[in-house]
Amino acid sequence: MPNRTDLALESLAAVREREGIVERTRGKYFRITDIHITSNEAGAPLGKPKGRYITLEGQALSRFSDDYEGMAQELAAELQPLVPEEGCVLVAGLGNADITPDALGPRVVSRILATRHLRKELAAGDAEFLRALRPVAALAGGVLGQTGIESAELFLAVSRHIQPTAVIAVDALACSSLDRLGTTIQISDTGISPGSGVANHRTALDFATFGVPVIGIGVPTVIGMRTIAEDLTGRRPLPMREEMMVTPRDVDRLIAQAAHLVACGINLALHPSLSYADVEGLG
Repeated sequence: MPNRTDLALESLAAVREREGIVERTRGKYFRITDIHITSNEAGAPLGKPKGRYITLEGQALSRFSDDYEGMAQELAAELQPLVPEEGCVLVAGLGNADITPDALGPRVVSRILATRHLRKELAAGDAEFLRALRPVAALAGGVLGQTGIESAELFLAVSRHIQPTAVIAVDALACSSLDRLGTTIQISDTGISPGSGVANHRTALDFATFGVPVIGIGVPTVIGMRTIAEDLTGRRPLPMREEMMVTPRDVDRLIAQAAHLVACGINLALHPSLSYADVEGLG
């Protein structure tokens, strides 16, 4: 049974045939790997549809860094070109706020600068900087077991009403490398499939469902026990009756720090007129 992962970078490392896949690296505060899959056929061995998968690798996100502002700015610079320049953007937080390793999406949404309502409330002569902000809506909808509603169904209903020009979906991910657990951010213009990395597939949030670009952002917060056993022993472990997923000991701090960083990056990307100092205290 292959190791489960949501990261295109890890899936790419497991295949030999790379025709139709372009890989570039860059970055100052992160090591950034930009993978462009040019067709669905090329992406089939990876289990990924065509599109761009941008992986930002750095130090443990659970620790504070002196480069935190630069990291947020670099994340924003990678995200901004994927988002349409005008129109409302819906930021959708996926996951269960009551389960810490799965709480990234709701925590990020709590720090998003929601501005969609402001233009209707602003009168002539009000603060000019408020009118410079683009309309943004933010929503965390819980999970199917809590609400009886698929995340995609809920966000699609909201999307049909507010008609955003893009959706940014944020979720916790699974990885297959201990080195990337809690140290990595993935951005993709192909949307997101909740639960795919832990074999709990739900309806995807993507262009086919929403009819507008869906940008997925995630941080790996869990890894399979099989992967850990293989790393420690150097051998493929015997099949387990049930796969176990493991999370870092400091997952509370990881979620808090990662959510703050991702939210800062999203806010900077959506509101270029704001500075890091403007957004870092939100939430």
